[in-house]
Amino acid sequence: MVQRKIFAGLKIRTLREQSRMTQAEFADRLDISTSYVNQLENNQRPVTAAVMLALAENFNIDVTSLLADKSDRLIIDLKEIFADPLFADAPPGLQEMKNLAINTPETAHAFMRLYEAYRKANERMAGVDDVLMREQSGNLQTSYEEVRDFFHYADNYIDELDRAAEELATELALNDLTKLDKLVAYCADEHDISVEFALPNQKDMIRTFDRTRRVIRINATLEKPTQFFQLANQLALLEQTSLIGKILDDANFKRQEARAICRIGLGNYFAGALLMPYAAFLKEAEIVRYDIEVLAARFGASLEQVAHRLSTLQRPQHRGIPFFFARVDQAGTITKRHSATALQFARFGGACPLWNVHRAFEFPNEIIRQRAETPDGKRYLCLAWINEKRAGGFRQPTRRYAYALGCEITHADKLIYSEDLDISEDAAFDPIGISCRICERPKCTQRSVPPIAAEISISPDERSVVPYEIV
Repeated sequence: MVQRKIFAGLKIRTLREQSRMTQAEFADRLDISTSYVNQLENNQRPVTAAVMLALAENFNIDVTSLLADKSDRLIIDLKEIFADPLFADAPPGLQEMKNLAINTPETAHAFMRLYEAYRKANERMAGVDDVLMREQSGNLQTSYEEVRDFFHYADNYIDELDRAAEELATELALNDLTKLDKLVAYCADEHDISVEFALPNQKDMIRTFDRTRRVIRINATLEKPTQFFQLANQLALLEQTSLIGKILDDANFKRQEARAICRIGLGNYFAGALLMPYAAFLKEAEIVRYDIEVLAARFGASLEQVAHRLSTLQRPQHRGIPFFFARVDQAGTITKRHSATALQFARFGGACPLWNVHRAFEFPNEIIRQRAETPDGKRYLCLAWINEKRAGGFRQPTRRYAYALGCEITHADKLIYSEDLDISEDAAFDPIGISCRICERPKCTQRSVPPIAAEISISPDERSVVPYEIV
């Protein structure tokens, strides 16, 4: 396997400026030349192991932060955007996109927002998006997209909130299956709030909070992990008001609506971290080799909660395996997504039909596995399963979802799910992509549309499964 070169110019420059050093002073501290520092900061030279060691020793930084390069996901997002025919006359090359993502990521993000605005404006003019027709602000990125990007580029890890939840879990000794009772007692003792578990008074009720009576009502038909999660979410919105407010201020959302959506998301984040405290959860995950069913039993959590939590284990100097996680409904729409890996989900359009998450509905009582390879040559171990979410009662709504969890194949030996799988055989890996519109694979019998950036050839005398050839 080719060793990946690490370019971290922006991070090194930021570290030097935060340390208030000139390039010469910084070079002297690292025992390298000033010109070498200049080359590192401009991504003309990769960061060597010796430089990483010197940075760790002299500036007390976690070298894994240099390895956790977010430029990969930016490059994938930019590649998807530049596949639009709008740029057909002079599309930038891969190296140009890399330079943009690595050297000026804020400019890359600004360009992405501009493209989304352009795309939504076209949809609005065509009468496709009625909601955006009523927008008066001029900002055509939806509030949900703003929040999606906030968590996406934070690696789905919010340090201060995660640590606050961990501290509370330790204080209350939430380390056994009585944790729901302990949290109910804590709400009564510390906040004078009573918790009632009652049958829903309306068919889709999950949780309500009567601030006047100081009563939280939670649907009694929900499973215990969901009840705990809902109570912890409400507690976060009461107890972590200042911290959540600071995080929202720093995020600088353009709409109050996005701020409100993100507040709920941060409450959810706190709830997951309280249910599965970081250090204890990561330690147990490593012991049981990331068996999600065992982890669910030990922490009193659902499989979805466990999988989502695994995708957040990106604490500096104490990182877990980088996972991707997604939830997909029966129509194939991705309703929840996160990736700490190089695998990214399409920002526009649907997911690859060859991905095993779409087959999960065929195996309702199994966790199915897939060895997959993306067009960039990266290989993954992918898990998928389904679950029904019931609100209780014969006529109450039932939601069905498929879930996906996976990591790069280089970490597969740490997972129990790889024990009987041959990961050395090339033919064992299924070719998957991000979405058909940007997938470059020339031979794929499941292709729905040709890639936007490619030309196609159609012969009247030949007919294959796919009725055209990608040139």
